[in-house]
Amino acid sequence: MDESTWPAGPGVPTGEAVRQNWTATLAALPEGARIRGEVIGRQGFGVFIRMHGMPDAVGPAEVGGMPHDPELPAMGAAVAGVVIRHADHNHPVEITLDGWGRSE
Repeated sequence: MDESTWPAGPGVPTGEAVRQNWTATLAALPEGARIRGEVIGRQGFGVFIRMHGMPDAVGPAEVGGMPHDPELPAMGAAVAGVVIRHADHNHPVEITLDGWGRSE
């Protein structure tokens, strides 16, 4: 994950922690898995979610999957969604939040 866009702060795993735990994350959060989590970062492209039960797993929920003209969830908001893919090159668990659907 690009460190320039990685969320930072108390309780947010580092990019290195995410990389070190990638194998466990893949096993626990396969594509199609339901997740619950908390918004830990907001960027122009969407939000970062820390998944409950996997403290070293972080995933982006991108604006491209959002309905037209919604507001991003607030920092600290509880959210739920589905794992849609993994990216081995930078280790995010990409998700679509409930109510956002998918747009390709």
